[in-house]
Amino acid sequence: MHIEVLVEDSSGERLLAQLLPQIIGEQGAPHTWRLKAYKGIGRIPQGLSPKADPAKRILLDQLPRLLQGYGKTPGIDAVVVVLDTDRRNCKEFLQELKSVADNCNPVPHTLFRLAIEEVEAWYLGDRAALLKAYPRAKRDVLDRYVQDSACGTWELLADAVHAGGAAAIKKASWPLPGQIKHEWAEKIGPLMRLDQNVSPSFGKFRDGLLRMIA
Repeated sequence: MHIEVLVEDSSGERLLAQLLPQIIGEQGAPHTWRLKAYKGIGRIPQGLSPKADPAKRILLDQLPRLLQGYGKTPGIDAVVVVLDTDRRNCKEFLQELKSVADNCNPVPHTLFRLAIEEVEAWYLGDRAALLKAYPRAKRDVLDRYVQDSACGTWELLADAVHAGGAAAIKKASWPLPGQIKHEWAEKIGPLMRLDQNVSPSFGKFRDGLLRMIA
């Protein structure tokens, strides 16, 4: 099986590059995949008719066009789309996404998976990995986190592991926020124990992939 995996940003791509071999197996043994990172999430276009410039690589803006193309492309067996929910209603957002795929002819085999509220919830779902990567993390900050809650997830993780917390990162401005998120993917991702992560949204991502390749 060949799987196309779409993710909204490059830090998410780096995390998935660490996780996919652990879930699916190494490339070509027997499944293959290709990761594609975009430059933001955007929004599903009204009428499912993309009007944005494809060169800007905004994921939801281009999703109808992408899925329509995948459905018609030989050799692509499945598409996985990984997104943050941010402050969206999870059920409503998932239904909107599914309607995009259902509108395609032919309909591609598509799996949508949502990180609640942000992909940083998946790091926080494996405290052992997080503390191994950041031994000086502030336990009191981590203890305040309610798993998969909409609470400003990346800011909470930053307050726990980064000197000066989220406020210092925001004050420094771009590109530091992106660099920090890449660092988390590279330092925490390889240490994550996929069968012990307590994030429900991570569990749905892992289990959905396992069912797909079964």
